[in-house]
Amino acid sequence: MDFTPNEDHEAICEGVDRVCAQFDDEYWTRCDTQHEFPWAFYEAMASGGWVGICIPEEYGGGGRGITEGALVLNRVAASGAGMNGSTALHLTMFGLNPVVKFGSEELKQAFLPRAAVGDLHVAFGVTEPDAGTDTSRISTRAVDDGMGGFVVSGRKIWTSKALESEVVLLLARTEDVDPSATGSARFGGLSLFLADLNREFVDIRPIPKLGRNAVASCEVAYDELPVEGWRLVGERGRGFQQILHGLNPERILLAAMSCGIGEVALRRAVGYAGERVVFDRPIGANQAISHPLADAHIRLRSAYLTMMEAAWRYDNGLECGEHANSAKYLAAEAAFDAADRAIQTHGGLGYATEYQVERFWREARLQRLAPVSQEMTLNFIAQSVLGLPRSY
Repeated sequence: MDFTPNEDHEAICEGVDRVCAQFDDEYWTRCDTQHEFPWAFYEAMASGGWVGICIPEEYGGGGRGITEGALVLNRVAASGAGMNGSTALHLTMFGLNPVVKFGSEELKQAFLPRAAVGDLHVAFGVTEPDAGTDTSRISTRAVDDGMGGFVVSGRKIWTSKALESEVVLLLARTEDVDPSATGSARFGGLSLFLADLNREFVDIRPIPKLGRNAVASCEVAYDELPVEGWRLVGERGRGFQQILHGLNPERILLAAMSCGIGEVALRRAVGYAGERVVFDRPIGANQAISHPLADAHIRLRSAYLTMMEAAWRYDNGLECGEHANSAKYLAAEAAFDAADRAIQTHGGLGYATEYQVERFWREARLQRLAPVSQEMTLNFIAQSVLGLPRSY
């Protein structure tokens, strides 16, 4: 990795900052409280080419890597948009990555150009109510229709942006697997599709939740949804291996968002600590205030560097599972810690919506659960990196 200043990356950050500056706290508070998708923000980002930054140039995108996508989402979150802004965009960046890597030319030509200009909204359908983190237990099934296509039935949960999306990257079972199978064999029989969210066959219901309410998370029921054969992404039965090219980038991009949320929370706390006077001096002069904020800065900086290493490794074709998961873990902890300390710095006013830090706290808390819990991340590191026995 090269740590010298990168003019392209600086230009990306400056360009995104300019767009985000048009959308203030009032805008994001309204989107969150009214459960309103941030259309004006999304359209401004799409018109600037930021939504399609990771899509190859031959399909109308920016042709950049996950590193540049991470920079975009980091700046969006750090602007004060938080997850309400960044998750309005990120599914196009990581969700379509398996299509870029494994999709047929017909599939790419049909969807990537539209996604590149922001005209196509994409959801990500993996998690199920009865499977949770154990992807090997997915029961949503894609059955051959006898005419080269499939019929999909089942249920997914926590499908973000399903209300706005036209298509979903959907993981479904096409073959059964021996229940005694171990290791990677447990994930056989799963196939990946880029399917239409046709409301005639699909029921979408938002899940009431704590935060990030501008972008709904949904339970989605599929009732004999027809899917044409050309919508299959890559090789049948290898959907899990292919979707890893969405999951590792997802962890990297979520880490970038977390660092952004932590940054804006910390920035608000530092500003308040420098202005709020108690006992004839700014409260930031007290080490009980300044030391926790300095510690939060160090933790965020460490997480950011780990995230950038993971992105660099992915973009350079190197193994990055350890690095992507480590970045997600560190960034989630650092962001929540920074947001929590921001509330503490504000005292009682930190609990008030006026100062925004409670919104950042609610969004930062989600990072410790999604897209994978901190505990499961530690399981991955313990077993896959350290070689310790499987604990579950």
